[in-house]
Amino acid sequence: MRALALALAVVLIAIPAYGEDLENGEEIYEVCAACHGPYGQGGGGGVYPRLAGMDAEYLADQMEAFKSRERENIPMLPYATERELPEEDVEDVAAYLMQIKLAKHLPPIDVPMDALERLNQAKKVLNIPLAPGDQANGKKFYDTSCARCHGTQGEGTARGPLLAGQHIKYLKKQIERFVDGQRKHMKTKRDFVDRPATDITDLWAYLSTLDD
Repeated sequence: MRALALALAVVLIAIPAYGEDLENGEEIYEVCAACHGPYGQGGGGGVYPRLAGMDAEYLADQMEAFKSRERENIPMLPYATERELPEEDVEDVAAYLMQIKLAKHLPPIDVPMDALERLNQAKKVLNIPLAPGDQANGKKFYDTSCARCHGTQGEGTARGPLLAGQHIKYLKKQIERFVDGQRKHMKTKRDFVDRPATDITDLWAYLSTLDD
């Protein structure tokens, strides 16, 4: 019995927390693509965030927060319900999004292709325009205040979302929501409002370089 218990424990540990049905996740995401883009690259000129490549555990936590109304988001209201998005679907779509890799640049044209094929390639590219500011100061701010949760290169973790390759317009809106108390953040709003405005501007400048 002891040997059997150990064997079962190994099997359970080997089962991934996410990714059991990526095909289901892709099918579910078709509903989300209208706002977040067909490849999870974001939409609305940066109004809707990039989701591609985000940590699956973080994404699942946020979807559960939408469902519980802990995080309020009006566009998500029709979809973030237990009926429309049960837990197993949350895990599948989160895993699907995590494995999407967006290109940073258009690939070279090595073989003849028509304009439509090239256009489809372009849709899979996400390169954030450089924001003005002091990138070195922005990096210093990021390293001391943000990297612990968001990763040393802005790659995201289960505690904080991916910031590298995220739309600056969207990030600015989230800071406003943190300060206004509309969205929870591990830091207090004083961590943002007590800083010189140039620090925040420089942070955008640095973050805009992380997908280059």
